[in-house]
Amino acid sequence: MRQRPRRNRRNGFLRAIASESNLAPERFLAPVFLHEADATTPIASMSGQARLGPDGLLREAEGALEDGVRGLVLFPAVDEAKKTPTGNEAWNEDGLVPRSVRALKARFPELTVVTDVALDPYSSDGHDGLVAPDGRVLNDETVRVLCRQALVQAAAGADIIAPSDMMDGRVGAIRDALDQGGFEEVAILAYTAKYASAFYGPFRDALDSAPRSGDKRTYQMDPANVREALREVRLDEEEGADMVMVKPAGPYLDVVRAVRAATTLPVAAYQVSGEYAMLRAAAERGWLDERAAVLESLLAIRRAGADLVLTYYARQAARWLRD
Repeated sequence: MRQRPRRNRRNGFLRAIASESNLAPERFLAPVFLHEADATTPIASMSGQARLGPDGLLREAEGALEDGVRGLVLFPAVDEAKKTPTGNEAWNEDGLVPRSVRALKARFPELTVVTDVALDPYSSDGHDGLVAPDGRVLNDETVRVLCRQALVQAAAGADIIAPSDMMDGRVGAIRDALDQGGFEEVAILAYTAKYASAFYGPFRDALDSAPRSGDKRTYQMDPANVREALREVRLDEEEGADMVMVKPAGPYLDVVRAVRAATTLPVAAYQVSGEYAMLRAAAERGWLDERAAVLESLLAIRRAGADLVLTYYARQAARWLRD
């Protein structure tokens, strides 16, 4: 037998040189939840995760950098009293996100800060865009206010703006707004293929951002579709995106692979709250080896073609890799 693939598996050196994909902390972004309160508040549906106050956020950033994770993605849990049908708090210069960005960049200028652009945390309707009286989510009207939100975040010091709303044309409009506002160096990470997924439940618990009526299927992608994702990639490239994203990651590895083949831009994939919650719950019950299962899941996302992985396991995975 001339071919014996096992020969390249028989010790660590041979396995390393034959390895086709790798994991490293610099490939991770850590999503974090913010709130107005000073206390750190655990999130019941996401064991091990919490809403962070100002001091907790700075401690999280310091710990992430020590672990080798170089960037955080900020998601705000906005007080109910500040939520309105128009989501005006989204572009409040003294709002939770701009204040948090300024504090992070003042303390840790080397940290990459990514901000989410969408209205759902700020809207009393719980949708990513403005809602008409008949229940329709308005596209063009929403894009105009998303540009205002992006400009406020850029002015606060955000390094990367990440529109997650899935409105048509928003990447180009935000790019124009940033350039005209003097923020040419601020990058756009587009949620290019964001699916109307059942795996977002714990995230919506964390932010209390579930739609108050209807659902998000009229603007988020159909889980049945792959070719549509490639159309979205082409549009976001033309509109000036610097990076593109697939969300969720694990159940959509075929989409990650297809997007990787379709673009020369960096590709991100988001291991979402439901993926995290399933792994965590199974590990807590002793059904899975948490370290092995998590690292395998992250390696699968990288193998599919993701250059960057957003994961709630970012810091823990970085420590496991180091150890």
